[in-house]
Amino acid sequence: MKHKPNLIVMLTYNDLTVHNAAEIFDMCRDSGAEYWGFKEEGLLLQDMKELFSEIKRSGKKTVLEVVSYTEAEGIRGAEMAAECGVDIMMGTMFSEKIKKVCHDNGIRYMPFVGDITDRPSVLGGDTDDMIRQANDIISRGADGIDLLAYRYTGDCEDLIRKFLSGVDSPVCIAGSVNTFERLDFIKYTSPWAFTIGSAFFDHDFGDSISFQIETVMKYMESGCHA
Repeated sequence: MKHKPNLIVMLTYNDLTVHNAAEIFDMCRDSGAEYWGFKEEGLLLQDMKELFSEIKRSGKKTVLEVVSYTEAEGIRGAEMAAECGVDIMMGTMFSEKIKKVCHDNGIRYMPFVGDITDRPSVLGGDTDDMIRQANDIISRGADGIDLLAYRYTGDCEDLIRKFLSGVDSPVCIAGSVNTFERLDFIKYTSPWAFTIGSAFFDHDFGDSISFQIETVMKYMESGCHA
């Protein structure tokens, strides 16, 4: 039975945390979105800790997405996630050392798969290889997968369809979810979650960010938008 995918609101633009993330969250804290997050770059660590604490005090779940592709950078990201006390860390390439930092601190670890470059990230690689990689790292303790599906250099929808059929673990479709057509496909394929960040700041779903959050959430429930 298909479930409604979770919206993760990312206070980010072009894979960097926006400077006024705290003010934006404050304006939107009463929205129905349960999951909130941002990236490891764009704010000072102390500001990140304070904002994550405020998000948690509002009864929300917290996500840090770390856009890094080496083990050393991933370990630093995981240590940052631990200092911030987040619920989920997404991103980085899988590493036993990164996983240990996350799990020792009660953090769910959802790494990238595929060949990822640049920032904003671009995803390359073969779909079957990504499925094999995902199942391998899940067997080794990853708690799910951060799939940059709409950053893929190939057929994005084919990747999503095959990946969700071949991977029995939570999958988050992250990056460039910026049209109602893409929301339709996410609703149809039913991943565990999807992120929206830049699209809210580009007003792809309406005017204010709080209005857009509610618009997306209602759309995922009904399939209709005004």
